[in-house]
Amino acid sequence: MKVFVQIPCLNEETTLPMVLESIPREIPGVDELHILVIDDGSTDRTIEVAKAHGVTHFVRHSGNRGLARSFSDGVSYALAQGADIVVNTDGDNQYPQDRIPDLIAPLMNGSADIAIGDRQTATIAHFSPFKRLLQRFGSRVVNMAAGTDVPDAASGFRAYSRESLLRLNVVTEFSYCMETIIQAGHKRMRLASVPVETNAKTRESRLFSSMWQHVGESARAIIRSYLMFRPLAFFLPLGTGLTVASLIPFVRYLILWLSGTSGDHIQSLILGAALLVGGLLSFALGLLADLMRINRILLEDSMERTKRIEFGPGYTAMKLKGQSNK
Repeated sequence: MKVFVQIPCLNEETTLPMVLESIPREIPGVDELHILVIDDGSTDRTIEVAKAHGVTHFVRHSGNRGLARSFSDGVSYALAQGADIVVNTDGDNQYPQDRIPDLIAPLMNGSADIAIGDRQTATIAHFSPFKRLLQRFGSRVVNMAAGTDVPDAASGFRAYSRESLLRLNVVTEFSYCMETIIQAGHKRMRLASVPVETNAKTRESRLFSSMWQHVGESARAIIRSYLMFRPLAFFLPLGTGLTVASLIPFVRYLILWLSGTSGDHIQSLILGAALLVGGLLSFALGLLADLMRINRILLEDSMERTKRIEFGPGYTAMKLKGQSNK
C-alpha cells in the first residue's frame, strides 16, 4: 500500500514546518508513505523549507494557477508514482495531520472510495455565525445536487482511492471540493465522513478575497457540475413552467377577444408569445445539453482508459527507467 500526502502551497514557509512535522511517518498497513509539495508559484522559501524537512517529491508551477489545478497536478504526479491512496491537506496547518490514519481507514478497509474530514464547522471558534450558516447551507446544496450526505462539503482534508481518482475529472479553476463530491455522487462512489478538529487559525484564506467571492465561485461550481450530470432536471421544469405561464396571458386575451375588447390588450398576446418562446427554447436547450452529457460520458470513459494506461505499473516503470538513463 503506497500513500501520498500532497500539500498545495503558496508562500507557506512559516506554517509548512508545522504541517510536515505533524504528518505521521508510519501508518499500520501502509508500506510506503510519501509527502508531495505542490508549489503554486511561491515567492518565499517554501521549497527550501520542504527540502530541509526531507521532502523529495515536488510539483512546481511557474505562477499561481489556483487550488483546483494544484490538486489535479498533484494527483497526476502521485498516480504516476503508483499511489494507492492520495491524501490532500493544506499548507496553512488548518487540518490535523495526525488524523491521517483515521482518514484513510475507510479506504483501506474497503468501505469507501473517498473520505472527507468533517471539520464540525459549528464548533470552530474563528468562524462567525454567518459563515457557519453559509457552510451548512452550502453542504446541504451540494448534497442535494449529488445525492450524498456529506456534513462538510467544503473541507479540503480528504483521502481518495486510486480507483476514484481515475474516474474523477476536475474542470473548475476555483476549488475541486464541491465538484468532486457531485461527480462522486453521480458516479455512485462511496463517500465516508471522518469527524476531525481543526487547528488554530494561522492566517486568512488565500483562496478568496471575500466571503461573497467564495459564495459566488462555489455557487457557480455547483451549478456547472449539476448541469453536467442532470441537465434535463433543470431545463424541463423551467420549460414547463414558462409554457404553463404563457397560457395565462393567452387565455386572458382569448376571453377579451370573445368579449370584443381585445384590441386594447395586445400586450397579453405579446407576453404569452414571449413566455412560450422561452419555454420552447428551454426544452431545446435541455435536449442539447442532454446530448452533450451523453457525449461527455463517452469522453470520460475514454479519458479513464487513457489514465489507466498512462498511470499503469508498466508505463510508470518505463517512464522512471527512461528518466534514470538521462
